[in-house]
Amino acid sequence: MIKPMIEHIITFILLFNYFVLFYFLSINSTYILLTVLSFFSLRRYIKESHIIKSQKNRLFQSSFYKPISILVPAYNEEATICENVKSLLQIHYPEFEIIVVNDGSTDETLEVLKQKYHLKRSYRPNTNNIMCEEIKGLYTSHEYSHLVVVDKVNGGKADALNAGINMSRYPLFSAIDSDSLLEHDAMLKLIRPFLDNHRTIAAGGIVRVSNGCKARAGEIVEIDLSSSWLPNLQIVEYLRAFLFGRVGWDILNGLLVISGAFGLFRKDVVVASGGYRSDTIGEDMELIIRLHREMREKKKPYRITFIPEPVCWTEVPESLKILGNQRNRWQRGLIESLLAHKKMLLNPRFGIVGLLAMPFYFFFETLGPLIELIGYGVFLFSLLFGIINIQFAILFFVVAIVLGVVLSVSSLVLEELSFRKYPRYRHIAKLFIYSIIENFGYRQLNTWWRVRGILDFLIGKKKWGTMERKGITQKV
Repeated sequence: MIKPMIEHIITFILLFNYFVLFYFLSINSTYILLTVLSFFSLRRYIKESHIIKSQKNRLFQSSFYKPISILVPAYNEEATICENVKSLLQIHYPEFEIIVVNDGSTDETLEVLKQKYHLKRSYRPNTNNIMCEEIKGLYTSHEYSHLVVVDKVNGGKADALNAGINMSRYPLFSAIDSDSLLEHDAMLKLIRPFLDNHRTIAAGGIVRVSNGCKARAGEIVEIDLSSSWLPNLQIVEYLRAFLFGRVGWDILNGLLVISGAFGLFRKDVVVASGGYRSDTIGEDMELIIRLHREMREKKKPYRITFIPEPVCWTEVPESLKILGNQRNRWQRGLIESLLAHKKMLLNPRFGIVGLLAMPFYFFFETLGPLIELIGYGVFLFSLLFGIINIQFAILFFVVAIVLGVVLSVSSLVLEELSFRKYPRYRHIAKLFIYSIIENFGYRQLNTWWRVRGILDFLIGKKKWGTMERKGITQKV
């Protein structure tokens, strides 16, 4: 009686090991396909960019550009807000306004802005009527006529963005995180898909890690790596996520994420969809999925795209606790966004988004952490008790770990073949080492944080979490 039961358990464990092996093979094969697609796309983009760069200054004399409202939601950002605003004031673009939304900060965010830019109370009508928390005041500067600061009751990032949209004047708006710095020509590059294709309703740029970099007058003037190991691991992670993740999905017309730190949107389309949802912590992804859904349901031609060249530099966590909270929050936001639009899953009505992108994010990004974590545990148990042989163990290691190393190194190769932001050989050598070691411990830790995000979602946790800001080092 006991022996047949043990045999059934062993058989189940073996089958589960094969299932996990198939899972790793599937997800890494998909990533490899996206990498190949991204390689050809980036090569084509670079060739086109060389032609466009020679004509860049013509945009300033052209009547085809579209003015932009840059929205900067800020909550307790006194350490970085002035440097961020200084960076935005100096961007190269014909016509734009900057709207900083102080979302009920409890620190000196509003005061440092008042002092730095000599702000005075002003008035501007609410033109778009998206629901948001009460606006307590509006401030403008005589020195910088295109700078507006909105002071409002705390309502969260999405609510702050809605308030910014309400106060904006221009047909396009860009959402920028308050801890980030834009490269001065970033908007000139990000506007390109809106000029090339009138169907474009949203575009995202690349987000890069600023930890270790030096800035002067609101501009990154020296690119370097951090002295801390954790931000450097995130550099590899960000390169992988953007250079083959989003480039690849863009090619397939299945892009589901435009980073909340750096995106450009057609305001009329976003206003018609109701703006950002303030009842989710993944407001950036939820908005993109909702735009896909509504445009498909209304049978309107549209384009949501990713441009790999315009850069936004952002500060990433330097402690495991803060990073873990961030990844926990991202996982909860992912689940909320997918469940809010679950009718799109495997629905041919929504094209590539419904048949390919949504299933991938559901089965691999949402359920994947649970499969990975349990899979690692069962694999080690099976190896310890001799349930699997050494050949299977080697195959598992190759599929689960070695392919992950290949993908991480590939993202670094794509960076070197395309934009080469890291100027020194020691940068590349260090990042190469980090692209290997991130698969031995860091990736598994990330899996654990995401599993905690799933568990927190199931118990209804809504807490946003905190982010400690040190600010970018200023170079004299």
